[in-house]
Amino acid sequence: MKPSEFFNEQEKQQIAKAIKDAETNTSGEIRIHIESECPEDVLDHAAYMFAKLEIHKTKLRNGVLFYLSVNDRKFAILGDAGINAVTPENFWDEIKETMLSYFRKNEFALGLSTGINMAGYALKKHFPYESDDVNELSDDISYGKN
Repeated sequence: MKPSEFFNEQEKQQIAKAIKDAETNTSGEIRIHIESECPEDVLDHAAYMFAKLEIHKTKLRNGVLFYLSVNDRKFAILGDAGINAVTPENFWDEIKETMLSYFRKNEFALGLSTGINMAGYALKKHFPYESDDVNELSDDISYGKN
């Protein structure tokens, strides 16, 4: 299955709304990247995609990547250095576990949307939304070629 076909249009709209809603809670920037297969360790590849999508170029280094490899059933959440500097090491664990509970029921769009909303709420404490906030990264889902 092509990554761009993993979610139907309604699910894509649900995810886009989750990103917009989450980004009204925080100045953090959220990106989604979906591929068919992950050619290496999921965290290593997510880190590669993080750099390729230039998520590290936000002013406060507060970008987040939700990475999904759909055929391999792998996923990762990576936060940038600004987030990692102010949050505990296990910051993403509850979000990952919540998402996984949905993924196990094949509710991928709901799991991803829930994780995105949780991230926005959790980041609010350290990176609150500012009235002059600029959307620094695209809210569109990006897809791998495979």
